[in-house]
Amino acid sequence: MEKIHDIPVCFIIPPSTFLADERVFPFLGPLKVAAELKKNGNKVEVLDLSGYGNFEEIVEQYVKETDIKNFALTATTPQIPAAAKIVNKLREGAPEGKIILGGPHTTLTYTGMTEDLKAGRLSRGTLAYRQLEGLFDKLVVGDGELAIFRALDPECKLKTIDAGNLKSPLFMQKGTLENFEFPARDLIDLDSYHYYIDGHRAFSVIAQLGCPFECGFCGGRDSQVFRVARSRSINHVISEIEYEVGKSRERGNPYSAAMFYDDELNISPKNLENLCQELILMQERLGVEMRFRGFVKAELFTPTQAKLMYDAGFRMLLSGVESGSDEMLKTMKKHTTSLINSICLNYAKDAGLKFKALMSIGHPGESEKTVRESVDWVLKNKPDDVDWTIITQYPGSPYFDKSIYDDQEQAWVYVETKTGHKLWSRAIDYTVEAEYYKGVPGDYTSYVWTKYLSSERLVELRDGAEQVTRNALKLPPITEAAVLQFEHSMGQNLPRNILRVSSIV
Repeated sequence: MEKIHDIPVCFIIPPSTFLADERVFPFLGPLKVAAELKKNGNKVEVLDLSGYGNFEEIVEQYVKETDIKNFALTATTPQIPAAAKIVNKLREGAPEGKIILGGPHTTLTYTGMTEDLKAGRLSRGTLAYRQLEGLFDKLVVGDGELAIFRALDPECKLKTIDAGNLKSPLFMQKGTLENFEFPARDLIDLDSYHYYIDGHRAFSVIAQLGCPFECGFCGGRDSQVFRVARSRSINHVISEIEYEVGKSRERGNPYSAAMFYDDELNISPKNLENLCQELILMQERLGVEMRFRGFVKAELFTPTQAKLMYDAGFRMLLSGVESGSDEMLKTMKKHTTSLINSICLNYAKDAGLKFKALMSIGHPGESEKTVRESVDWVLKNKPDDVDWTIITQYPGSPYFDKSIYDDQEQAWVYVETKTGHKLWSRAIDYTVEAEYYKGVPGDYTSYVWTKYLSSERLVELRDGAEQVTRNALKLPPITEAAVLQFEHSMGQNLPRNILRVSSIV
């Protein structure tokens, strides 16, 4: 595929207005795509709106001052309302411009639409994707590193650029991830982002893409770009970490920690073991002691992994325990049990690792009894930290894609085929609403309910579970400022009115 050199592009990262602090970790996806354009010789700018309340004014000002007419946005589902507002400002200031949208929401709603077509139905995946078609000139589904060139090509008449399935020539196949550039972190104000692991300043890294498991609440279960696990070589991952540590030293604000945002680090247990061994050798070469943090899948975790992770510098592991109820774990197709989750936690603690349990309520068939079992699991197993959330039916998840609208109840209904448990949810206009994502403690809103628990009762139970377990674990109450990180398995205050744009030709 011919790569066009003479088309300048501005990547726009919408704010995450539903978070209290947006300068924790930058979005790496658009920075990886920007890096490919940069390597190709294209003029690239990044307008990072994370943390700006007056982002519409900033976009308006930027459009007046730039000669760039091609804009590429990325968006998770909760960012779509802000993305829609940005589009309106771009249309006003640059009506002749081309606006492209990529990212998880585009990919997951497109998958929902294709599943609808296969099943001969009209569901909300189709409805959500049709909304995007009305807003944007081009939609990039799946991997953007190669697809961006197709989307920018004036000769390409396709509305949707599909790089999300294995048969697409734009799909990043296994064994090719090393051919692509590291994220172009130099295009944003990286030092304005702040996160610490065990007192060490940290950045984020992704060593592998995709998760092959089938949790009902998780987006991408029918999307190959999210379902197919694709790992980079260990040497490539180590090279990226070394590079970023070196660059941070040059800036005088050194990193000595990294958060791995892989879905599960131990999808391939052997890869994890090799990674840990290379991390140990890397620290010896650099002459620095580092800290790391990441997610693990409970049923794949072993004492060998735990010891190696500690030796490599890991100090906190996170795992999607989700529930203390074996019935709920079966219903959500987690492929664990409460006992397996306890064993995983004990392996971590025996190796000196801290363990954060990610808990969720509101699954099909959830009841007072199953929530109590979850609370009891936390009280009995005593993780070092705990996070409680109410399930959201995200596009691309079975809970979302396989729901059917019930006219009588005026709600979407998901039925788990093996247990018969149901989950109801109300429709959400993703171009307007973002409050369903997480929530500020004391101000949660549930958009789902079960046969046994109303939306209001789910909120009460979530708040109660959080209070009881955090008190028992002697953890401080979660304040608004703690609802920051994309951590759950469902991932700075900057001066206002300042336009910060980084660019490279």
